[in-house]
Amino acid sequence: MRPEDVYALTGAADPRLSPDGSTVAFVRWQVDRDENTYRGAIWLVPSDGSEPPRQFTAGSKFDGDPRWSPDGTQLAFVSNRNHDAKQLYVMPAGGGEPRCLTDRDEDVTQVAWGPDGSQLAFVSRVREPAYEEEDERKRQPRRFTRLQYKLDNVGWTGDRRQQVFVVAADGSGEPRQLTDGDSDATGPTWAPDGARLAFASARGDDWDIELVQDIWIVSADGGDAERLTEGESVHESPVWSPDGVQIACHWAPGGWDYPRHTQIAVVDVDGGARRVLTEALDRNCAPFPPVREPLWDDAHVVFALEDAGNTHVYRVAAAGSSPPEKLVVGDLAVTGYDSVAGNVVYSATTPTALPEIFGHGGARKLSEVAREFSKSRDLLAPERFTATSEDGSEVEAWLIRPAGFEAGRRYPVLLNIHGGPFTQYGNRFFDEFQVYAGAGYVVVYANPRGSSGYSEEWGRAIRGPGEAGPGWGSVDYADLMAVTDEALRRFDFCDPDRLGVMGGSYGGYMTSWIVSHTDRFRAACSERAVNNMFSEYGSSDIGAFFKAYVGIYPFEDPEPFLRISPTTYATQITTPLLIMHSENDLRCHVEQAEHLFTTLRILKREVEFVRFPAESHELTRSGSPVHRVQRFEILLDWFARHLQPEE
Repeated sequence: MRPEDVYALTGAADPRLSPDGSTVAFVRWQVDRDENTYRGAIWLVPSDGSEPPRQFTAGSKFDGDPRWSPDGTQLAFVSNRNHDAKQLYVMPAGGGEPRCLTDRDEDVTQVAWGPDGSQLAFVSRVREPAYEEEDERKRQPRRFTRLQYKLDNVGWTGDRRQQVFVVAADGSGEPRQLTDGDSDATGPTWAPDGARLAFASARGDDWDIELVQDIWIVSADGGDAERLTEGESVHESPVWSPDGVQIACHWAPGGWDYPRHTQIAVVDVDGGARRVLTEALDRNCAPFPPVREPLWDDAHVVFALEDAGNTHVYRVAAAGSSPPEKLVVGDLAVTGYDSVAGNVVYSATTPTALPEIFGHGGARKLSEVAREFSKSRDLLAPERFTATSEDGSEVEAWLIRPAGFEAGRRYPVLLNIHGGPFTQYGNRFFDEFQVYAGAGYVVVYANPRGSSGYSEEWGRAIRGPGEAGPGWGSVDYADLMAVTDEALRRFDFCDPDRLGVMGGSYGGYMTSWIVSHTDRFRAACSERAVNNMFSEYGSSDIGAFFKAYVGIYPFEDPEPFLRISPTTYATQITTPLLIMHSENDLRCHVEQAEHLFTTLRILKREVEFVRFPAESHELTRSGSPVHRVQRFEILLDWFARHLQPEE
C-alpha cells in the first residue's frame, strides 16, 4: 500500500438479518476522494449466498445503521442525504421512496424498532437554546456544573446531552422526547409488550465524578424513569429478553479500579438481581472498537470478546446452565454480527483483507466489496512470534516483512505501539502497517502488559505507581524492549542500527517514554500522546479517569503522576523526535504535544512538531481522508530521512 491508497479503502459493516433469517442488510462504506469524505450505502444479500448482493439505498452521502422492522417489510436507516445531521428514514424492504421521520440539528443514532412495528426509538443530542444564536461572537457563554462536559470527536456535551426519543414509523407525528436532565441516556431497548423502554445512564447526584452507570426503565408514553440496577458497577448496552423478564447487558465492576474485564450479565426486570455469565472466560467481552450490544437468540445471549489479538463471537445460555460456546473463531477480527434462530452472520477482517460479510458461521462469504482493492495491491501477512520479558513473561508479537522482501538484505524496523493501553493489536486489517511495509520497513507490533485480549491480570499489570502496581512505563516498557530484542535475534533481516519507534495515544506516551529512557532507536514519532500526566488530568475529556490507574488524584499527591510522565525525563531525549497532534483533540489535548516540543526545542534537540487542524483524537481512523494521506507522507518522509529504507 501507498499513502494515496487511503482513497481506495472500502469495506462491509453492520450486518443485520431479516426476522425470518433469509436476508442480510449491511453497509458498504468507501472514501470519496473528490469530496474528501466517507460514503455509505445499504446493501442486501440472501443469507444463503444464492444471489449476489444488491444495492438498496442510493448512498449519495452516508446511509448507515440498517434495522429491520419486526415483520421484515421495512428497513429503517440513518442518513445525512438531505441534512447536515443524520436523520431517521424508513423504506419498504421491497424498494421505493424512503420517508424521513426526523428533522433534528443533531445526529440520530441507536435506532430500535418497537415490537409491533408502529414506533421506533432513537437517541439524539438536545441542544440548549443558546445554540439558536448562529454567531458565536454573540452566543451566551457555556456554563457547566458537571465534570463531563466535553467528549473527543463529539465536542461540547454539557450543553447538549444525549436523550431517548420515540417516533411513529408512519411519520404521522413528531418525535417525542422520553428522557431529559443533565446526563446522557444510551442504548434504548423495548420491552416485548411495547409499553416500556430500558436504557443505560449515569444519573446519581455525583454521576460525573463516579464510575457508575445503571439501567433505567421509562414508559413509552413518557414520565419519570425508574432505576432498575444499583451498586458500584457499570451497566451498558441493555437488551430486553424475548419473554420480557430479563435484560442482558455489558457489565463491569465500577469505582476507581480499572481496567477490569467487561462481562456479559443478565438482570431480572423484577427486582434488578444480576447474574454474570462469562467470568470463567477471563476475557474482555466489550471489544474496542465496539462491535455491538449483546444479542438475544432464543434462550441464549450472543456476544463478542477479545482473545489474543482476535475478536470472536460466543454465545451463552442466559440461565447460566452451561459454559459459553464458540460461534466464530480464528485468526480474524469480527466487526459486527447478528443471529436469528441460530443462523449467525458477521462482518470480519484479517490482516490482509478489508471487512466483508460472512454467513453460516463463516462457511460462506456473502460480499466482496473490497475485491478490487485486494487484487490490485500486494497485502502482506504478519508472522506471529513470542518474546520473553525480563521477568519471564511471554509477550505475543507480530512481524510484517517489507514489500519486495529479498533474502540476504537488512531492512529498517518500525516498532509500533497501540493506544489504550487496554486495547489490543492483532489479526485485523490495518492500513498503517501495510503502508509502512510498502515503504520498505519491517513492521513489528505486540500486546505488552496493560493490553486487553488476555487475562485480567495482564491488563491490570501497569496500574499505579504505588500500592496498585508499578504504573505505566514499567513492565510494559520491559515487554516492548523484549519484543524488539527477540525480533532482532530471530529475524536476521532486521537491521539493529536502523530502529524506529512510533505510536499514538498511549502508544505515543510509550514512544515518548522509550526515547526518554533509551537511545537505541534512531528516530521516533510520538503521536496524539499524553506526555504530562499531571496536566492531562485537567485538560483531557477523561482526565479524572486516571485515578482508576494511579489510585489517587494528582492534587492529593502529584509525585506519582510526575514519576510516570515522559516530560519529567525530557532532558534525556536525544533521539530525533517527530511530534504529531490534532488541534481539536480533547482526549489528549494539544498542550501535551506543545509541552514536550517546547522543552526539546529549548534543549536544541532534533524535533519537529506537526499540527493537524480540524481533527480530533480519531484522525487516523475517521479523520479527513486528505489529512490521513498527508499524515502518512509526513511520517514516511521523517523515517526515510533517518532510517534510509532505500539502503
